[in-house]
Amino acid sequence: MAKVVVLQQVTRQPPISLLSSSLSHFNGTKLCQIQYKRKVYQPKGALHVAASSTKKILIMGGTRFIGVTLFTRGKAPVTQQLPGESDSDYSDFKSKILHLKGDRQDFEFVKSSLSAEGFDVVYDIMDERRLKSNRYGCTPKSATVDAVDPKSRHKGKLNTESLLEKRGVNWTSLRPVYIYGPLNYNPVEEWFFHRLKAGRPIPIPNSGVQTTQLGHVKDLATAFVRVLGNEKASKQVFNISGEKYVTFDGLAKACAKAGGFPEPEIVHYNPKEFDFGKKKAFPFRDQHFFASVEKAKHVLGLKPEFDLVEGLTDSYNLDFGRGTFRKEADFSTDDMILNKSFALQS
Repeated sequence: MAKVVVLQQVTRQPPISLLSSSLSHFNGTKLCQIQYKRKVYQPKGALHVAASSTKKILIMGGTRFIGVTLFTRGKAPVTQQLPGESDSDYSDFKSKILHLKGDRQDFEFVKSSLSAEGFDVVYDIMDERRLKSNRYGCTPKSATVDAVDPKSRHKGKLNTESLLEKRGVNWTSLRPVYIYGPLNYNPVEEWFFHRLKAGRPIPIPNSGVQTTQLGHVKDLATAFVRVLGNEKASKQVFNISGEKYVTFDGLAKACAKAGGFPEPEIVHYNPKEFDFGKKKAFPFRDQHFFASVEKAKHVLGLKPEFDLVEGLTDSYNLDFGRGTFRKEADFSTDDMILNKSFALQS
């Protein structure tokens, strides 16, 4: 789960308790001023941002999937042509992007390069030390929030929130679960699409009823906009994702429906019986992993635009279905699983 911390100048509002979400098996850095719109044809869910006044915004991190970048180490391109975007529109957009390269650990560089700019808002999108714990999870019948595991190697994210609170900085924390959509670097949906296109069985660890949750990248972008200058978002934490949960088996079937494929054959296996080396045999954590988004809906008025199948269809039509993807198909771990499965059956 990535996390976005937004720092801005607004007053604090009282916190609102988390509520439960519904449960479903299947349906489940760049320098810029907001003065222009990037218009790209999308079949559904095109997002246009208009600001009532010009704001100077710094975006740190995010060269991968979550948006464009202002201040980065320069190891990845900061712009990418979107599906359906003309060369001229992309060139125009790219010309408006200013890119600062540097390491955020070099404090003197950060101070000299950024402190004099007087940013109104900072979006900090970093993928380091992600917080992995039950603190993000809510069971459908409970609104309680579990304590963070103090031994978690991802606890740095929570420490960031605590530090900002102590320093009196106005901040908002957005916590997406699994993000998906066109141009996704993480093979959340692509992993399934590769196997469906090849007509192969889908190997899923253990029972396949592990429950997870996906959120479309456009809905996450909408959340970015909703917290900007929003007093109700001051010093608040929001889970951002789709409204419904889905099992691993249900996700395989949803991907098939989105891409127009026949319902797949699903093969369950015990991961402990295999040595996959450094290869990842499945793109999700082998556990229940989901969170309530009721607080974001209630406080921010955020209504996810995409249900799961609609969002996966959008991703397929604008990306994989066009023949584009981030990684070539690798079925080597699948073959290990399937060969053993077939041997046991014979």
